[in-house]
Amino acid sequence: MTTWLRSIAAALVCAFFLSGNVYAQAQFKPTAPVKIIVAFPPGGGTDAVSRIVAERLTDLWHQQVIVENRAGAQGNIGTAYATKMPADGYTMMIAHQGVLTVNPHLYKDMGFDPFKDIAPVARVTQQPFVLVAHPSVAANNLKELEALAKSKPGKLNYGSSATGPQLAVELFKYNTGSDLMHVAYKGAGPAVIDLLGGNIDLLVANPTSVAQHVKSGKLKAIVLFGKDPVGVLPGVPTAIDAGYPALADIPEWYGLAVPAATPAVVVAQLNHDINSVLNDLAVKQRISDLGLNASPTTPEDFAQQIRRDYDRWGALIQKAGIKGD
Repeated sequence: MTTWLRSIAAALVCAFFLSGNVYAQAQFKPTAPVKIIVAFPPGGGTDAVSRIVAERLTDLWHQQVIVENRAGAQGNIGTAYATKMPADGYTMMIAHQGVLTVNPHLYKDMGFDPFKDIAPVARVTQQPFVLVAHPSVAANNLKELEALAKSKPGKLNYGSSATGPQLAVELFKYNTGSDLMHVAYKGAGPAVIDLLGGNIDLLVANPTSVAQHVKSGKLKAIVLFGKDPVGVLPGVPTAIDAGYPALADIPEWYGLAVPAATPAVVVAQLNHDINSVLNDLAVKQRISDLGLNASPTTPEDFAQQIRRDYDRWGALIQKAGIKGD
């Protein structure tokens, strides 16, 4: 266990013994509005999930929980802003897989350190990315897309709104020798609009952002970068089904975190309340309807996943020679 994880675990254990019962005694009961900072614009999965959680926390706490969108720099701007807020539990931030585990290997200065400046609270969802195409793209599966990309090197482009989705396609390029051009977006909403308009050819996103357009036939789904199917995208092959096992374990997750100096008892109470919301059957269904999977954890388990994915993506990025835009 790393020093970072040991310190988190020790703080939580200490808080438990000092209080006798950490959840009962933490007594974090907001008396003023609480913010959730989302480092991406409205229209994407992070925004949609945050609003579901915020609504139910509002009911639980009898205090307004407000979602504030602060987009830019692949999620770095909003996350950096949130880390500098008072460490009192009244400001949470979306902890995004790409921002915390991929961006540090691609950006020299993100404005924050994912291990020094945040305290993980809870994972909220975990799901695969999906690769979708404009109907004009002459490929209906990943094999056909590989052939098309090789026949037109550098001519096809793909959009992404975070470094996690970007990494999925960069690994596809690395494993196949294909050449596609990357177009960065501040959020999934603007990227989907451009894809629907034919301004870009492909997009990697979470199912939330594109499922309705796939269902209507306005977009076509090529592959899921995961091992399991997604209910809102029936029939879409996984990377294993498509014959690309190296691309089958690229999970996307969203969580909630707070500034690092937030007291451990507050982190524990927030974790308890967030997990209570995520275990509600109605909330689970609403999240599932988005194409996402509710996936609550303890703060320590979430911290371990962040460290594990950080190390993993760092090794892959170095091996593939992937550079930030």
